[in-house]
Amino acid sequence: MDAIERFRGAVIEWAAGGAGAPAAAGAARELAARGVVRTAVLVEGVSDQVALEALAARHGRSLGAEGIPVIPLGGATSIGRFLNLLGPQGLDVGLAGLCDAGEESHFARALERSGLGRDLSRADMEPLGFYVCDADLEEELIRTLGAVPVQQVVEEQGDLRAFHIFQKQPAQRERSVERQLRRFMCTISGRKSQYARSLVDALDLTRVPRPLDRLLAHL
Repeated sequence: MDAIERFRGAVIEWAAGGAGAPAAAGAARELAARGVVRTAVLVEGVSDQVALEALAARHGRSLGAEGIPVIPLGGATSIGRFLNLLGPQGLDVGLAGLCDAGEESHFARALERSGLGRDLSRADMEPLGFYVCDADLEEELIRTLGAVPVQQVVEEQGDLRAFHIFQKQPAQRERSVERQLRRFMCTISGRKSQYARSLVDALDLTRVPRPLDRLLAHL
């Protein structure tokens, strides 16, 4: 395990606050003191981490090698806890992040409490390195690619028959194909991360969802 992976794991365990938190805190502090971490990127879940790292790889970049751990929060409501550990009142490492539109207020308030601004709008958050998806990253990727190319990706993943069955469910019949695809990607554990990578791999690099593109450029 390299230093960035150790730092990410230590911060997640530290934030969880269990029996291993003190040792994890010590490990995170030691790695930060060594200058291992340039910027910590706080994202809501693993699928966001996968998408950002996949996009970086398509540009020939390794975020880990650049000292940039992408840290999944396990939910946007945890953002304050992670900012306390990593922000100006904690390890004071560089910070950036990505969230869904529905969680924008959680991120804005947490940034304000950490002393990183006041009355932060979405436009105010961006110079700090924090970007917001409409409505979430899956929706951004599906809208950018279009329904037909996304269904081609679903077919390549061997899930097209399962998707067609899913479309016939009563709750899905009246929804647009885009909304059906978005919901389908959330139905099985691990599927969001699987498609985060495959959809990013299918992108035209001149047409990347703005929040993801700007976040990577910020880094």
